[in-house]
Amino acid sequence: MEKYTVFSPIRSILWLLLLSLPAMQLSAAGLLTPSDGSLPPLEIRDHQVEVVIEDGYAATQVEQRFFNPHAIDLEAIYSFPVPEKGSVAEFTVWIDNQPVTGEVIEKKKARKIYEEEKAAGNDAGLTEKDGYKTFEVSVTPVQAGQETRIRLVYLQPTHIDTGIGRYVYPLEEGGVDEHKLAFWTANDKVSNRFKFDLKLKSGYPVEAVRLPNSAAARINQQDDKHWQVSIDAHNGQAAAVAKQEQEQEQEQERNTGQTMSSGPVYTLDKDIVVYWRLAENLPGSVDLLTYKPDPNGRGTFMLSLTPGDDLQPIQQGRDWIFVLDISGSMKGKYTSLVEGVSKALGKLNTSDRFRLMVFNEQAREMTSGYVNADPANVKHYIEALHTLTPNHGTNLYAGLQLGVKTLDADRTSALILVTDGVANVGETQQRAFLKLLTKQDVRLFTFIMGNSANRPLLDTLTRESGGFALSISNSDDMVGQILLAASKVGHQALHGVNLKLTGVKTGDLTPVNPGSLYRGQQLVFLGHYWGDGEVEVELNGLLSGKPKHYESQFTFPAQTDLNPELERLWAYATIEELAQQMEDFGEDADLKQAITDIGKAYGLVTDYTSMLVVRSEVFDRHGIQRSNQQRVATEQAARQQRSLKPAQSHQVDQQRPMFNKPRATLSGGSRGGGAIGPFDILLLVLLATTLLPLKRRIAGNSQK
Repeated sequence: MEKYTVFSPIRSILWLLLLSLPAMQLSAAGLLTPSDGSLPPLEIRDHQVEVVIEDGYAATQVEQRFFNPHAIDLEAIYSFPVPEKGSVAEFTVWIDNQPVTGEVIEKKKARKIYEEEKAAGNDAGLTEKDGYKTFEVSVTPVQAGQETRIRLVYLQPTHIDTGIGRYVYPLEEGGVDEHKLAFWTANDKVSNRFKFDLKLKSGYPVEAVRLPNSAAARINQQDDKHWQVSIDAHNGQAAAVAKQEQEQEQEQERNTGQTMSSGPVYTLDKDIVVYWRLAENLPGSVDLLTYKPDPNGRGTFMLSLTPGDDLQPIQQGRDWIFVLDISGSMKGKYTSLVEGVSKALGKLNTSDRFRLMVFNEQAREMTSGYVNADPANVKHYIEALHTLTPNHGTNLYAGLQLGVKTLDADRTSALILVTDGVANVGETQQRAFLKLLTKQDVRLFTFIMGNSANRPLLDTLTRESGGFALSISNSDDMVGQILLAASKVGHQALHGVNLKLTGVKTGDLTPVNPGSLYRGQQLVFLGHYWGDGEVEVELNGLLSGKPKHYESQFTFPAQTDLNPELERLWAYATIEELAQQMEDFGEDADLKQAITDIGKAYGLVTDYTSMLVVRSEVFDRHGIQRSNQQRVATEQAARQQRSLKPAQSHQVDQQRPMFNKPRATLSGGSRGGGAIGPFDILLLVLLATTLLPLKRRIAGNSQK
């Protein structure tokens, strides 16, 4: 049997989204054809996405129908970026027109069974995880002249930051895997229909919902806590664009005598980003969600703490150290980065100082020590940055090492890292990065650009340094991301945060070490509890070196059954912490086995487990129990039951509020410092200098 590869299951975004694509060298996440062109492409006929966001987490369901128009059976292999803190919980393939749900087993065993079934010409499917980068999904065979239908469901927690919620449906490739991109040529067009439906049910009033760069999205408010978003390829501008493209292809057919296509075609190269804004003046709160179907058994809980706005603005002068990625993957983005740095330096306060570091395979300083941001210095160093050409690999360690060496212990310092790549040159071990950062008292603030960046490493570094990381999609509303970052950097932070629960037996709490809490952030804990009754909760930390204490009281229920997904969310968060320990201290057989056991027990695809779909008799022959099939059925039933209920508040501290001020928002409360800072300008100009040239380029192309 010949083999064909399709790159990306979650890849049917509308052509109309291309209208505002940033002017960066993006990799389309569509079909991939071998570069010699010897094998024909498959067709994705339908791509339907259903997202439900409620109770602090999102369930994303993706259904696709593949069609093989050729005379031979083909294997489909496709991948999609790992959603931030997301894990595949269901993989279903229709066999003999009946859905068969996958089961999670040890990775090597799953691959062996899949290859055996493929060699025998039998139906099979396999979902594997490629580290932090992608989920790889294989389906065999896509029969000649036939359709194959699949369904994926993944779960992820959602958070509110400074009154703003954010959900990303990842489509865009990160563009940092040069070996893969060199081997394959991308065919990013998908025919027929794309449909995206999102339902938002919030426990607190929602004032507005926004989709940047998605003009065809329909937003419907059912009430102040229930919103719906939909994008349909057959609606409005999408249909007009498809018709225009179809007419152009028909004209080309008349001129060349070649058949171009049989219907409308859409491209798949942009994330879908959905924002929602909560109402003003909401109280700080403690929210509790539980799942405990057996009153005598163990329960699972998710505890969300949203502090009031009591972190004060920072007034004293600081040192700003910019560590800029100039590796090859920054081509197409570098000019924008230089312009952003130029504007940022021009807006520094007179009491601030700055240094500029750049890195690719090596790192070097552009400045000669700390310099003041006078016009002459700014002009000199920006001209020097303009002479550089992004190239070579990414020695992230060298860049950070140079930045750390330049710190002044007597000054408040911020290390700003901007990168879209991975550490692939020099030191790459996470424990070495951690050792480096612990040498100095420095806050690392990281902008993680793209879907293929090493989020686990960068998240860990920023958390351990007391800073924070922001993942940036090219589809993000960058102005909003600027405001969120500036709000945090310009205010105090609560460091050394820890949570204490007493009164009811609890355990397996994650995260174990929450790190620092910045203005507007939520703290979300997952864990287990036994029994029921009143619980005392305490939140402690250090504010400007002095102890800060919050406390409240709530009740754990004896029995609840509406949120079974909490078990998988806890399992995934625990797996992340175990994996982090191995990155910090080296691979450990016991930790590896623990990740494997938890993945199998809770039906999660991990670095050591995979989700396998085969016929029932094959499951039976290999002694594979259908536990995930039962778990999926339980979750589906609960989602259906919740869909019939109105949105509910899960606040549990009304009688004894933990926080005595309203939540932080971007439009209310103190906003710190007054003057716009380097974070603000850097990203604002990145936005302007990437979007505007691209819009002109696309407009020019549309007129040709």
